[in-house]
Amino acid sequence: MRELLAARGIQLTKSLGQNFLHDANQLRRIVNAAELSKADQVLEIGPGLGPLTELLLQNAGEVLAIEKDARLVEVLNQRFNEQTLTPHSALRAPHLTLLHADALKFLKREPRDWRDWKLVANLPYSVASPILVELAQSPQRPRRMVATLQLEVARRLMARAGDDDYGILTLLVQLNYEPCEWFKIPASCFFPEPDVDSACVVLERRDPPLLPENQRETFVKIVKRTFSQRRKMMLKLLREDWPAEKLKWAFEELEIPPQERAEKLGLEQFAKLTQNLVTEK
Repeated sequence: MRELLAARGIQLTKSLGQNFLHDANQLRRIVNAAELSKADQVLEIGPGLGPLTELLLQNAGEVLAIEKDARLVEVLNQRFNEQTLTPHSALRAPHLTLLHADALKFLKREPRDWRDWKLVANLPYSVASPILVELAQSPQRPRRMVATLQLEVARRLMARAGDDDYGILTLLVQLNYEPCEWFKIPASCFFPEPDVDSACVVLERRDPPLLPENQRETFVKIVKRTFSQRRKMMLKLLREDWPAEKLKWAFEELEIPPQERAEKLGLEQFAKLTQNLVTEK
């Protein structure tokens, strides 16, 4: 990787979170965790120099790879024997669609049906959390997400009520995804080496979902409000959005102590609280 980048005069941009996973064993672990078949469609965000892309093409039926850095798009284009891509264009090969775009903006700008897709990606650290939330909150979200990201973010995704890492990110993703497994990836497996360790997480879409689509906005509102000051009592914080009488009834129905804090309330309790607060009493 160092030689390839040097030969092209490419200096990596830290602000883009460009740390490329090169360890073959770890790459295989990620692909194995995705449980791919030739019937699968895979979304890869941040392919970099393409080592994971190559394995995905060998194991899946179709790969859509989105890369923000035009210099790397050119490298990928040559590696996979494609003609030159112009900015904001996409080219379809028999198994690969290579798109030059900002992935987060693309996901927001062009909603599409991802229900039969899997996300398998070494996500850029700078946008890993918002990308996962965007996909997880999409009405037509992928059926499995296998993502490599900072260890700190991975712990938040896998956390349970009462854990130090439990919070808004945990709940916004776990509402629609069951965390299945995760494994650490040392910094030495990347080039350049990041300052932190990383981890790969495996998230499986919940079917059926915990809440209908028309209640999800309320769920997000409750979670963000109650974690805005996580050491304060939930009941007091929620009074900014709901009448005290309604909240008293909803908490009593679920046997939630009035002094409870958000960090102690589990996912299912948040979902049931949402249902109670959208129900006409």
